[in-house]
Amino acid sequence: MWDPQQYDVYADERSRPFHELLARVPAKGPRQVVDLGCGNGALTATLAQRWPAASVLGVDSSPEMLADAAGRELPGRLAFQLGGIESWQPGRALDVLVSNAALQWVPGHGDLLGRLVSWLAPGGWLAFQVPGNFGFPSHTILAALCRAPRWSDRLGGLAGRTAAVLEPAGYLGRLATLGCQVDAWETTYLHVLSGADPVLDWVRGSALRPVLAALGGDAADFEQEYAAQLRAAYPAQPYGTVFPFRRLFVVARRPA
Repeated sequence: MWDPQQYDVYADERSRPFHELLARVPAKGPRQVVDLGCGNGALTATLAQRWPAASVLGVDSSPEMLADAAGRELPGRLAFQLGGIESWQPGRALDVLVSNAALQWVPGHGDLLGRLVSWLAPGGWLAFQVPGNFGFPSHTILAALCRAPRWSDRLGGLAGRTAAVLEPAGYLGRLATLGCQVDAWETTYLHVLSGADPVLDWVRGSALRPVLAALGGDAADFEQEYAAQLRAAYPAQPYGTVFPFRRLFVVARRPA
């Protein structure tokens, strides 16, 4: 379902939240670091650069993404492994557990937070970022089209993701109840994109992927209808197309 090249069309914009998340993780000399939902591993590699004494593992459920990540492996320092967020288990306690724009794909992932925290060594860090834009036009238009009569028989099950994430206070409350010290915040980025259908190009790398996979040969017709509505919702300006994107950030530390 995942296309590393399409996902990287807006690599700079997608990577910025990762770096801003990790800037709030003041871990000193961690030994075991995991990036859960690592994608193509480009950002995971920066963890090995930041903590050169650590053993860094990237985990992802996409063979296509991991094939792209394989060239970044560093023997003894940086490795990648196939695994899903719902089922993967670490072999030892973790000092830092990162998940960037991945937990939102797991239904009910808020209930997994206790398991993620249990993997941490005393004083270990959990840091994750998820999109908070499911109520924005890019997603509400997509959901409405999935429910439309022409598409609902094949796509109706993909239309109900408006509650895919919690609000920051929800994450804070759950993790604080587990005894963690929690820092939670949100940022709305105003990306200025170029091109004829830049918002469509963006969602082709993420939210649109399962829809395209389900439609097969009819994907072009769906995209044409979706693109027209996106152009109306995000009109082009002389300087580009402004694409607001809300993201939610959480950094939690397990008590030492």
